[in-house]
Amino acid sequence: MSTLAELKTIAITNTLQSCQLFTGLPPQDLANIAAITVVKSLEKGEYLFHEGDVASGFYVIQRGAVNVHRVTTTGKEQVIHVFRTGDSFAEVALAAPTGYPADACALENSQILLVQKDGILALLKRQPELALRMLGSMSSHLRVLVGQIEDLTVKDVETRLANWLVKRCPNPHSEAPVKIELTTNKRVLAAELGTVSETFSRTLAKFRRLKIIAVKGKTVSVLSPVKLHALLKRNLGE
Repeated sequence: MSTLAELKTIAITNTLQSCQLFTGLPPQDLANIAAITVVKSLEKGEYLFHEGDVASGFYVIQRGAVNVHRVTTTGKEQVIHVFRTGDSFAEVALAAPTGYPADACALENSQILLVQKDGILALLKRQPELALRMLGSMSSHLRVLVGQIEDLTVKDVETRLANWLVKRCPNPHSEAPVKIELTTNKRVLAAELGTVSETFSRTLAKFRRLKIIAVKGKTVSVLSPVKLHALLKRNLGE
């Protein structure tokens, strides 16, 4: 029978294996990373780190969701990205002498893996191919951020919301309704879209009046993906 420590290691290894950063790594490499990994539990609303904190490593979400954001000079929270189960984040902090570049707060009760800085840097020196994987992961994060900047500067809120919903429809050209479960509250989702709760709610209401969506609790039903897609194309001038 496996001991508690062995079960914990197995759980850590399974989470690492499901993370894009470590997909395809041989078992021994995963075991080496698991050996330098610490499990951290966060309550909803608890901070994992603050901007400027000394980097102790990077993170993989085992369960839950984490809102990485910055606070502007006016006190407004600007969401950079919401990371969820299986996502890795804060890899860039390994090479940043100034520490973490943003704040990270749990949106729900979460369990996070901390891949410790000293251990992973030593491992990267022995296995340069892992460093290339991490560069690839950071590049994908950068592409997401560049896309967000483009959305915020080029598109209005209606277009950004339509685009967000279309991306979550398996077939945007279908007439079959699609249910989308909101895993964060409207304030956080509004911030992700670069707006405020009031504007976000008004845009949702407009989509309801157009009979494009229906909202019940945390479930948004796209009644006609093809109609929503057509609206998006019109707004984009395509």
